[in-house]
Amino acid sequence: MTGADGRRPIVVGVDPDTAKRLALAWAADEADRRGLPLRLVHAQGTPTGGYRSGEARPSWEEWNRALHGVGDLVLKEAVAFVESRWPAVEVSTLLAEGEPAWVLHEEARRAALVVVGSWHLTRRHGMFTSASVALPLTAHAPCPVVAVPEPEPLTQQPAYFVVGVDGSPQSAAAVDVAFEEAALRGALLRALYVWHPPRLGALDEDAAVLECRRVLSETVAGRSATHPDVELHHEVVRGHPVKALTEASERALGLVVGTRGHGGFTGMLLGSVSQGVLHHARCPVITVPA
Repeated sequence: MTGADGRRPIVVGVDPDTAKRLALAWAADEADRRGLPLRLVHAQGTPTGGYRSGEARPSWEEWNRALHGVGDLVLKEAVAFVESRWPAVEVSTLLAEGEPAWVLHEEARRAALVVVGSWHLTRRHGMFTSASVALPLTAHAPCPVVAVPEPEPLTQQPAYFVVGVDGSPQSAAAVDVAFEEAALRGALLRALYVWHPPRLGALDEDAAVLECRRVLSETVAGRSATHPDVELHHEVVRGHPVKALTEASERALGLVVGTRGHGGFTGMLLGSVSQGVLHHARCPVITVPA
């Protein structure tokens, strides 16, 4: 929900495992940096599985009461974690019934951004079960979504962000977010245009790369004036977008990509790129709708 002062909160999905706190920590730090409220969401599904054949199951009321007790404890511990880290951050909580991806999507309608954990599930596991919320949430959320990996990734100095650029409205929105994130952290920014050569080969590779450089320059033009403290590096690289962006961001503070729609990356689906980096990147991935 939006705060009384009109500020949209940062929403974070809270994992019941207290050992998995990186997404919560990332969201709390971001809320402090941006001066925004933080909304902690814990979603509970339906009582399926976990019983032997023929074993008596508890009544719905008993199950619901027990589950709510656990959920309340999860949120109480998460609030204590945030308050110990940033006592001044305004915190609210939501204990909801339903699939986590659906609950977080509803919260995303009124959020500045949504933060979830990521554990590098296999492609099949991530695509076809409810264990992964990052993929379905990224596909439909109207605000940026941040997938924070476990375990904690390695970073290097000087700190930097990577943003994928392809000339589409989605990547232009991603560039705006990337500049803002880099400015908030005093980090430099690497803007990458990944040229994916056609299978039959380009008639004039030099001309194709020159066009990539033009699109890259036009996309980032003007942002440096808004964020003069951000050191910007333009890079055109040859290869597959997912592989190139993943490698470039290996020790980055974060990777920012646009999502939804066709175009860019030489006709590839932007969704396929954002989905690919969610599976392979070892740093936080921020996906941005147009």
